[in-house]
Amino acid sequence: MVEVSKEIQEKALEVVETAKTTGKIKKGVNEATKTIERGVAKLVLAAKDVNPAEVIMHLGPLCKEKNIPFIEVSSKEELGTAAGLAVPTAAVAVVDEGEGKKLLKDITLNLNPKEEK
Repeated sequence: MVEVSKEIQEKALEVVETAKTTGKIKKGVNEATKTIERGVAKLVLAAKDVNPAEVIMHLGPLCKEKNIPFIEVSSKEELGTAAGLAVPTAAVAVVDEGEGKKLLKDITLNLNPKEEK
């Protein structure tokens, strides 16, 4: 998996925060996996501190196969907070970015700079 900067992680969490109020997100590994397999996820975030790591190991390769941006963030706590949960979560999928569309595009360009148009 490609390491992303803290700045990109923070932007991705901001997209989740925006999407939870103006768009649509799915919380948890199972829900995230379903959105990836259905091809409806626009961005998938997973926490680096998930234990055992096997719980989320399939998300990165699955996103790559479906050409969906995948970002690992530092902790389950910050991912849960961004998703509006009172508990930590291992993964979140953004299905509809709502007002976070421009921010999501910036993240995608940072992850794949050669795709700039």
